[in-house]
Amino acid sequence: MRHGNVNRKFGRTSGQRKALLKSLARSLVLRGRITTTQARAKEIRPLVEKMVTRGRTDSLQNRRLLTAALGDVKAAHKLIAAAKNYADRKGGYLRIVKMGPRKGDAAPMALIEFV
Repeated sequence: MRHGNVNRKFGRTSGQRKALLKSLARSLVLRGRITTTQARAKEIRPLVEKMVTRGRTDSLQNRRLLTAALGDVKAAHKLIAAAKNYADRKGGYLRIVKMGPRKGDAAPMALIEFV
């Protein structure tokens, strides 16, 4: 039974799914906003928000954890620099805006960006 398994699988193995989410999170941090499917946007939102919360306190341990989570030192530095803007905010660092369906397969699309 699937009790407690609420994550989306995206039709991929666990390693492929982890790589997809890591890549989406890195792209979001480096670019500030990305357009993706609604399911992918909803899946990476809690991951990146927890990363921003971790980046608010600048320590060596947090830098190492963010570098491991994003797979890129440059992205980790950018996230820590951006997290300083959210020092007074209690949460809700990302916004998901629903867009129209994708032309090829009519998948529901969304824009995810930092607030």
